[in-house]
Amino acid sequence: MVKNSREDFFEISPEITQLTELCISHNTINPELFAKYDVKRGLRDINGKGVLTGLTEISEIVSSKQVDGKSVSCEGELYYRGINIKDIVRGFIKENRFGFEETAYLLLFGEMPSPVQLERFQQLLFKYRTLPTNFVRDIIMKAPTFDMMNTLARSVLTLYAYDEKGNDTSRPNVLRQCLEMIALFPQLAVYGYQAYAHDMDRNYSFFIHAPQPELSTAENILHMLRIDNKYTELEARILDLALVLHAEHGGGNNSSFTTHVVASSGTDAYSVIAAALGSLKGPRHGGANIKVMRMFEDMKKNVDDWEDEEKVADYLHKLLNKQAFDRAGLIYGMGHAVYSLSDPRADIFRKFVKSLSEEKGLVKEYKLYSLVERLAPEVIGRERKTYKGVSANIDFYSGFVYHMLGLPPELYTPVFAMARIVGWSAHLLEEQINVGKIIRPAYRSISPRRSYIPLNER
Repeated sequence: MVKNSREDFFEISPEITQLTELCISHNTINPELFAKYDVKRGLRDINGKGVLTGLTEISEIVSSKQVDGKSVSCEGELYYRGINIKDIVRGFIKENRFGFEETAYLLLFGEMPSPVQLERFQQLLFKYRTLPTNFVRDIIMKAPTFDMMNTLARSVLTLYAYDEKGNDTSRPNVLRQCLEMIALFPQLAVYGYQAYAHDMDRNYSFFIHAPQPELSTAENILHMLRIDNKYTELEARILDLALVLHAEHGGGNNSSFTTHVVASSGTDAYSVIAAALGSLKGPRHGGANIKVMRMFEDMKKNVDDWEDEEKVADYLHKLLNKQAFDRAGLIYGMGHAVYSLSDPRADIFRKFVKSLSEEKGLVKEYKLYSLVERLAPEVIGRERKTYKGVSANIDFYSGFVYHMLGLPPELYTPVFAMARIVGWSAHLLEEQINVGKIIRPAYRSISPRRSYIPLNER
């Protein structure tokens, strides 16, 4: 990591503490005022449903249906360009193909590719899997950081400096830039992690494996990350599936909405994607799978019999009552801002997780996950007195999958970004093609009017 000779520079001084308290005292808003002025806090209504702020053709989330004029929760559904995600996955699994590249084509261009179109698209992506000369040495190796999302954002903004047409926001050029970032994200993240690991431990071998043209995106990730380049077919298939399921999730999620907001200003593609990365880095958005993994690590240490339902349920009660793990009162991986009865991505993922656990000899751990998935809704219902419906979301299993694949935790959220860069690119292009007014939501001021007091009278 970058070393700084100013040892006390990052210390929180008493002066900073005092100024922080002053800042808090003048910026704390009474939550009751949001209801008083009918302000949709977080762009959500009183039931937590997102406020409509735009239209999109890219994807659709379905979590409720109209029955007798009332909105009723239903099994979750996710559509990419109008096609059910379950049908998309079923198609490439049935034909024993990798699906991320054709899913990317669908999300970007609005239609499923023909075999010829898919082959040309894959060749185009490989063409862009070439970093600028000395980029790894000068940008990645010389300033390693412990957070790979920071590495990704910094690398994206640095790519702008290498792009002769960095400010060209014409549609063909923006598409070219998006395809380049889609192609390069795996290298930027993997090489960034290797530079960091070597910086922390000089015994960690820093090796650079170039991506191979005949390999899929998922295969190349494993090929570049592992010192022997080896992986099983099941490992590559389930990582490919993870990329497909994370590629897009509606325009209303925080990072995709960030993409629309920043793109509406007319700025360059690199700035847009860097902003989206900053959003995904937030633990409320992209870091949930790490929380799930750490929660289960704590559970395994504190529950002596993983098959004892009473003991597991007791631990879950302690979680909700802020008596276990991080004492946040949450069972991570359970529940979703949109889905209630089920997350279709988790439904798809579950069966493949079981297969991988069998290959890795981790069936006991998988059974614990399954038990928690079954017990958690019952425990939450009793503790929270809620009957809204709570189900496992995709983060419940994704961290476990990445762990079984041997991915370091530092790469869990970047893998999310390697997939979601496709959705961000689609939303960036959609915003640009339908260019309208800059997105500028209104905030109501509740600050009282005051008179100015001259400096010498204060």
